[in-house]
Amino acid sequence: MSRFYARRRLSILSALTGLIASVALFNSPSASAALPTPVSAATARSYLSQLTVATENRTGYSRDLFPTWITISGTCNTREWILKRDGTNVVTDSACAATSGSWYSPYDGATWTAASDLDIDHLVPLAEAWDSGASRWTTAQRQSFANDVTRPQLLAVTDNVNQAKGDQDPATWMPSRTAYRCTYVRAWVQVKYYYDLSVDSAEKTALTNYLASC
Repeated sequence: MSRFYARRRLSILSALTGLIASVALFNSPSASAALPTPVSAATARSYLSQLTVATENRTGYSRDLFPTWITISGTCNTREWILKRDGTNVVTDSACAATSGSWYSPYDGATWTAASDLDIDHLVPLAEAWDSGASRWTTAQRQSFANDVTRPQLLAVTDNVNQAKGDQDPATWMPSRTAYRCTYVRAWVQVKYYYDLSVDSAEKTALTNYLASC
């Protein structure tokens, strides 16, 4: 049994608490929350040492196997929920589409005032998750991963930066904004550890090197 599912019963109360807090935040007209704070560098190093190192396998992957976006709150789907969370002074219409606001992309330091300029990045890409163990999950489990607003797995970023990242891991792609790299790798390891996903050797080396300077 993976760490993800072994811990589910133990985390029900904290998950409910987080959901209540998230709903309260979402209903606030102007406040916005930062991306959930990832674990510390020391904890990330400990988690990384426990991850299985394995060769990745892309066989059978399709993005459709990870259903997005689902309803998170009211009429708001995952994308709209993240845009509200990550933006400043975000105004939405009755369908929860953002009509105005401001968004700072932590990957490149750009600020945008049109929601259409932003993608919601899966920090650990869906294809990367598939390669690392999600191919063995059910569709419901993959849907949970693809719409996880509790862990530091989803964030609003500049669309073309997200597209340039694609399905790359930290061995081949890192945010151009160096000040965010420590946060990025801590979040990456946290997500992989929580979902009991493996790392390949190049990925582990890159993560080890980045975490050493955090």
